Amino acid sequence: MDHHANHHPGHHETHHAGHHDIHHAKGGRRKKRYFVVPLALLLLVFFIGGCFLLNGISQKAAAKKNKVVLERLLKNGHYRLLVGGEQYLITGVCYQPVPPGNDYNYNWWGDSAKPWLVDGQLMKDAGINTVRIYQPGENPKEVKQVINDLFQKFGVRTILGHNLGIYDVPPPNYADESYRQLLKEQVLNTVKTYKDEPGILMWVLGNENDYSFDDSIAAWGSPELDAIADPKDRANAKAKIYYSFVNDIAREIKKTDPNHPVAMGNGETFYLEIAKPLTPDVDILGLISYRGISFGNTWEQADKRLGKPIVLIEFGCDRFNALTKKEDEDDQVKFLVSQWKEILRNTCGMTGKGTVLGGCIFEWNDEWWKHDPSNPAGWFVQDEAAGWANGSYYFDIEAEGHMNINEEWFGIIGQRLEKDNGVNKRIPKKAYYALKELWSKGCLAVEPPRVGKKPN
Repeated sequence: MDHHANHHPGHHETHHAGHHDIHHAKGGRRKKRYFVVPLALLLLVFFIGGCFLLNGISQKAAAKKNKVVLERLLKNGHYRLLVGGEQYLITGVCYQPVPPGNDYNYNWWGDSAKPWLVDGQLMKDAGINTVRIYQPGENPKEVKQVINDLFQKFGVRTILGHNLGIYDVPPPNYADESYRQLLKEQVLNTVKTYKDEPGILMWVLGNENDYSFDDSIAAWGSPELDAIADPKDRANAKAKIYYSFVNDIAREIKKTDPNHPVAMGNGETFYLEIAKPLTPDVDILGLISYRGISFGNTWEQADKRLGKPIVLIEFGCDRFNALTKKEDEDDQVKFLVSQWKEILRNTCGMTGKGTVLGGCIFEWNDEWWKHDPSNPAGWFVQDEAAGWANGSYYFDIEAEGHMNINEEWFGIIGQRLEKDNGVNKRIPKKAYYALKELWSKGCLAVEPPRVGKKPN
């Protein structure tokens, strides 16, 4: 459209200049053509200009309507999100609808059966208003289709992220300036591509990248870092490099997109005291927390160490009991409802810290590839083996070797191999219905704190 608008008048003028000379030599009616053509051109210019003007006005109006503002109340210091001027509590899920038989490489964005339409209706019915997507697909047209379908049809907005290379092979090296520049360009391209989609809520930079500082995952370094003898000092030096890098990206995002906040993903509250002076351009702490039935002192720790509002971008409870070797929906309900009540209690205007903006449960649907990613044959069966240990999930910690976390059973929606209209059958679990009831009550679901007990 832009090319045509710029090209057409010049082409038109050249063509008619030559035609005018020929016609004049033949004694044609020069005056009539002299006035008619410029009038047509003038009308065309006004039409094209008017279209651009109206389109610009329309885009500005849409941006204002969907502008996401982070606000801190002076009276109590509480934080809240405003979308189009209305308070918005993030009631969300982590979303990656990989069907059985596939792994994370599956391009579900391009699935012709459009599973997000089935999921979107279930989300709307439960009161879910947000999905967290870890990273967009390769095809912007497909990604925009998903974002717009979820928002336009079901009122579900998207938190869109970039993992900043934490799961790449080879691992990321944040000490390498050229690598940092490459990642930054990727993120800024993502922002430019999707910032005008009305369903976008915010951006998230990274996931649990801080676990790489002590080489727990994705070990990285440099000669200078490797020369630091003390492991703690070396981890802190890596933290300074990483958090400075995240802030650099956040600062650049705001130049491109002033309408959406920027969150920083972080595993638990580790290293946040180092991040605090280095991340002034980060708006929100995107917290990943697996502390069991209660978040404990998470809010106090985060406030003291970083002092930014919080979105729980990943938390939850699996529903397989590694001790009894059976599906355990009741304990999942117990834990998720307790976790969600603590989130509500610490939102704006409630009795807690007032720093929490909502959360995204991990996860919407089960993924059958996660226990053994290297064995495609195993992706057609939901694996019952535990992959790691966490004593905070006490109901099955006495399992052999204390291995009690079953990675393929975190969903509040189960899947079957059988399909309906090309989409694997969705099986809402007890947690889906329990959360639906809780969310329908809003903050009224939170009972007042008991006398003599400090509220969480």
